[in-house]
Amino acid sequence: MEVIYEDNHVIVVNKESGEIVQGDKTGDAPLSDFVKEYIKVKYSKPGNVFLGVTHRLDRPVSGLVIFARTSKALSRLNEMFRTGEVHKTYWAIVKNRPSQTEGRLTNWIVRNEKLNKSFAYDHEVKDSKKAVLDYRLLASGDNFHILEIRLLTGRHHQIRCQLAAMGCPIRGDLKYGARRSNIDGSISLLSRHVEFVHPVSKQRIVLDAPLPKEPLWKKILNRE
Repeated sequence: MEVIYEDNHVIVVNKESGEIVQGDKTGDAPLSDFVKEYIKVKYSKPGNVFLGVTHRLDRPVSGLVIFARTSKALSRLNEMFRTGEVHKTYWAIVKNRPSQTEGRLTNWIVRNEKLNKSFAYDHEVKDSKKAVLDYRLLASGDNFHILEIRLLTGRHHQIRCQLAAMGCPIRGDLKYGARRSNIDGSISLLSRHVEFVHPVSKQRIVLDAPLPKEPLWKKILNRE
């Protein structure tokens, strides 16, 4: 865990793949616990530390996660996420180059709870939710490409599902059609950039996550 930004109301950390944001049925220690411990030690906080989870990233995904340090910040951030006032940009390594270098994907997604997987359709079906994202080709290497993605809706496994439906599964994402897993069990999807107006100070916050340690990211980007 790496702290990217912090103040009295908000803390933003860089999540590594494999970490879970909030406790789940696995019983593994979540990222939120590590952030609480960090705050407790750094600021010598007695007793329980308040920390609000404002959003999640899938376990195999890395990148920026925003936590609230006060109830005031939590309620305001929750509303900002709901109304689309927090702007997040993702980078993904994909095997196949999209037929168009940029575009908007619109699908209707159905979540299967039992399989923990989403399925994309090109038309509305029963129990589906509309999913929209914009993408553009950022860089190309010999065998892989990096796409930049901006979500316009927030659905279960949305980026993974929609890119796979386009014929561009994310590297390492076996669940959505990748041929091989990544050595560390991650998928090559990064929550790269976030912009929002601070819920209390009203200052504009603009943050970038560092690239993962996997050298392929820099190799592809340096080709451009």
